[in-house]
Amino acid sequence: MSDNKCCSPEANNTDHHEHDGHRQTVRDAYAKVAQANNDGDACGIGGSCCGVSDDDAINTLISTRLGYSESDLNAVPEGADMGLGCGNPRAIASLQPGEVVVDLGSGGGFDCFLAAQEVGQEGHVIGIDMTPDMLSKARNNAAKGNYSNVEFRLGEIENLPIANDTADVIISNCVINLSPNKAQVFKDTFRILKPGGRLAISDVVATIELPEEMRTDPLLISGCMGNASLIEDLQTMIQEAGFEQVKIHPKDESKEFIRDWAPDHNITDYVVSASIEGVKPAAGCCGNTTGGCD
Repeated sequence: MSDNKCCSPEANNTDHHEHDGHRQTVRDAYAKVAQANNDGDACGIGGSCCGVSDDDAINTLISTRLGYSESDLNAVPEGADMGLGCGNPRAIASLQPGEVVVDLGSGGGFDCFLAAQEVGQEGHVIGIDMTPDMLSKARNNAAKGNYSNVEFRLGEIENLPIANDTADVIISNCVINLSPNKAQVFKDTFRILKPGGRLAISDVVATIELPEEMRTDPLLISGCMGNASLIEDLQTMIQEAGFEQVKIHPKDESKEFIRDWAPDHNITDYVVSASIEGVKPAAGCCGNTTGGCD
């Protein structure tokens, strides 16, 4: 009999408890962000991926540094742009009219509303967020902007409340790094994508292993830094989920704003923002997604 604890019920229960605790830490942090934004207050570091400022000019500066244009910011309901994120996933998404888009960790709905304008009324956008406060904020923003082709659902990105083969494109902005089980995130994104569907993600990745004290720091975890995975590990996860044409492009210029997220740490020695792409294989002649037949 093996004494390997990794496969024991006790080890599995420990993992579940740790994952639940991790998610609750992140959920609480982003609930505070949503509440602070609603109240017009600041929360956390104004320049961070999870910090909002009470100064609209600062939030505008943050978003334009991430790759959004001022016309993008003016095209969404007030309050949708919260200065969150580490890039602009739409820059690599190549969205087309009529497509179905799913946004993982949709927050106040900023990327969803911009995507909705690109896919048009014949398209559809689904935002997923695990924080009820964010979900309420996004739905209110959708009502303010009269977005009939956008909906928001409560759920965890490891277990998406979406049917198989639904989406043409999955976008996400600095959210997957927060997950305690990224491999499962990519497996579930693969499930909900149509054959030929694609990933278009901006996220924080680790270029070298973070020290233990950084990996366990709750503020760095909820701030999109402490739980970042190594680039090679992410590549393996995405490929093992079934994706092809996987590309991870680190952006060294992102260090200019990431260093503001944790000014008391030398965080840019370890992490950087990256664009992440992948394609679910088109169905083969037998109707599977492997491209071949037995």
